[in-house]
Amino acid sequence: MSVAYIVLAVLLSLMLVVSGRGKLVRDPKVMPALETVGVSAGMLPVLAALEFAGALGLLIGIGFRPLGVAAAVGVVLYFFGAVVAHLRVKDVKGTPGAGVLLVVSAAALALAAATV
Repeated sequence: MSVAYIVLAVLLSLMLVVSGRGKLVRDPKVMPALETVGVSAGMLPVLAALEFAGALGLLIGIGFRPLGVAAAVGVVLYFFGAVVAHLRVKDVKGTPGAGVLLVVSAAALALAAATV
């Protein structure tokens, strides 16, 4: 299971870094979804920092699993919030993407917790 966590942690970390970068540079591909759910421009750096912290925690968690578990909990909560934000405004186009990342982060949490 440790190999599975490593693979999933690396892939999820890459997704988090790409997503955080999109928020920092205000990528035109991600801005419409963020505007739809009402994310203010001032919150973009905060959300990006949370994603970068989650990515770093997952990667450090490969060697120090308790940090990986904590980071995975944070990432699960982050994407749970994203799903709720999309559902709140009935954004049917944005919900599946956040939902998939929620499931992937929950899988990372399960693998991290199982290999502590």
